[in-house]
Amino acid sequence: MGKVGNRQNKTLVCSECKRENYRVEKNVKNTTDRLNLNRYCSHCRKHTEHIEKK
Repeated sequence: MGKVGNRQNKTLVCSECKRENYRVEKNVKNTTDRLNLNRYCSHCRKHTEHIEKK
């Protein structure tokens, strides 16, 4: 049986090249707005802002 809870896996998309690079776990009940994180994009080869995918 799987876990029951508020945490869900979310995908982060690079704001410049629009590629899906990261998968993170997020508590949906506590943080209702979208994630915006600065991460390294291997396609752009630099640190860019990564936004949570819809």
